[in-house]
Amino acid sequence: MLIAAAVCPHPPLLVPQVAAGAAGELAVLRAACDRAVAALAASGPDVLAVVGAGGRDRDHPAAAGGGFADYGVDLRVGEGEPVLPLSLTVGRWLAERAGVRPDRYAEVDAAAGPGRCLARGAALAEAGRRVALLVMGDGSARNGDAAPAPADPEAPAFHGAVAAALAAADADALARLEPRTAERLLAQGRPAWQVLAGAARALPAGYGARGELLAHEAPYGVGYFVAVWTVAGRAAPPAADGAVGGDRP
Repeated sequence: MLIAAAVCPHPPLLVPQVAAGAAGELAVLRAACDRAVAALAASGPDVLAVVGAGGRDRDHPAAAGGGFADYGVDLRVGEGEPVLPLSLTVGRWLAERAGVRPDRYAEVDAAAGPGRCLARGAALAEAGRRVALLVMGDGSARNGDAAPAPADPEAPAFHGAVAAALAAADADALARLEPRTAERLLAQGRPAWQVLAGAARALPAGYGARGELLAHEAPYGVGYFVAVWTVAGRAAPPAADGAVGGDRP
């Protein structure tokens, strides 16, 4: 079952080598992501999965690689040829930065509807006795004049609603996010957030998630959120043989 989750954004500028001279502009956001991933590792999962939107529904193994060549930097993470979409590539970079080795990478079709996303989350939560998710997703790219796309008057309200849902660990609110609205607002995180909602809604009776919002900002007109969810209730099932998920340290 789900025991913890961390939600982080996936702008390539989060990576200092990509951001170059602008690396300092996202230092606070980067630090919040580091804190979230550290909390995830400390939860002691049997299975740690990274979730992010991409071109189709598929799972990638622990060794799967990604890269930032499309952003002008010859930087790779993982092993072999880059196959991970940007969301999972940044997720892998954050995990490696924290000394954590995820067990799997769940790519979610960016066009998947809420039902498919919720079902994917429920299935991921059954992947082991103690499952932790690193959920990668950006908010609307239409926040104000600095946004990469024309501003939309609905973007601030959408941003606020997502921030409130993450702070409250409100899986039902995330499940209700409307795909067409998210698509119009260029909110790439919607499918991954709904996978998280599916995992949280699959918790057994007597368990519930508590949320902590570590960051919610839009420095370049794109909504970025960092949050940690922890499961509370009856004692969570013990880790198998003291494992902390795969071969992570």
